[in-house]
Amino acid sequence: MVALENTPELHHVVVCTLCSCYPRPILGVPPLWYKSKQYRSRVIREPRAVLQEFGTTLSDDTEIRVVDSTADCRYLVIPTRPVGTEKMTETELAKLITRDSMIGTAQARDPIGKRS
Repeated sequence: MVALENTPELHHVVVCTLCSCYPRPILGVPPLWYKSKQYRSRVIREPRAVLQEFGTTLSDDTEIRVVDSTADCRYLVIPTRPVGTEKMTETELAKLITRDSMIGTAQARDPIGKRS
């Protein structure tokens, strides 16, 4: 398992182009879209457009790096820390993280529950 940190300059998104390799022990059952041929092929070709369809809009200056999971190597994304969370506890921060933010198709929620 490899953890990849998102930053304002670099955003990772995970896919498994060959099958549907997914870190089930951590994230549970994969969403249907993750296993779909459409997601698996499109996120490689046009990641920014796919992310926008998920409601994730990134700055044009942000590099998007798509990483391909395999049976031997699975990836998790560490989302960019939302602004205004510097004094939050680990427990409070954990509530801002979602399955989709650990795949990279979403960002962490902001402190009032909306996406950052």
